[in-house]
Amino acid sequence: MQSGERPAAAAEVRVLGSWASPFVMRVMVALRLKGVEYELVQETMGKKSELLLASNPVHKKIPVLLHRGRPISESLIIVQYVDEVWPPPASILPSDDPYAAAIHRFWGQYIDDMFPPRIRILRGTVPGDKNKASDEMTTALLYLEEAFVECSKGKQYFGGDSIGYLDIALGSHLGWIKAVERIAGVELLGGAKVPNLAAWADRFCAHPAVVDVMPDADVLVEFTAKHADLMRALLASK
Repeated sequence: MQSGERPAAAAEVRVLGSWASPFVMRVMVALRLKGVEYELVQETMGKKSELLLASNPVHKKIPVLLHRGRPISESLIIVQYVDEVWPPPASILPSDDPYAAAIHRFWGQYIDDMFPPRIRILRGTVPGDKNKASDEMTTALLYLEEAFVECSKGKQYFGGDSIGYLDIALGSHLGWIKAVERIAGVELLGGAKVPNLAAWADRFCAHPAVVDVMPDADVLVEFTAKHADLMRALLASK
């Protein structure tokens, strides 16, 4: 820095995370839906920056949203915060129907309970029965096929005419679902099993708020292979 120059000011909205994280992707999609400019601050895998540790001292994990320097953690909480702070035209949770909003939150929690641990098993980053994990994910997707029909009411997304909370919650995992299909040699999101979800997935991935932040499945497969040894070392150290 030249003498007399001022350091660049931090962006008003920053996201601490990694491009490969489905939870970080949720935050980015929510911000993009709202038209909010943000800076993605990439964390290095296997390391935790001082900024991350200071911003999320309880869980010490990504994502963290820094809004004017104030941290918010946990991806679905961040999505709700974004929805409340930045007003329509885009509304992420149903704003005029508390029951519908509660149903979306229920399925969002179900997705987080079901998918991440089983995706890790199918990736081979944690031990587990891959056949059982695949069967349980298939069952979960069948439930979500029914939920899509109920929530969408014949429209394009879980949120109706536009992407909403549940679209973001499930859609953030699509890259990894496609990746583990290739890694583990299983079919999870086949059109014959879940035709409505399969068609929805294509629409979601092509949406302007999503297309630039959805990781390519082939890149995620390479990412898994590259970091397999590191992940095993991290797990062994716990």
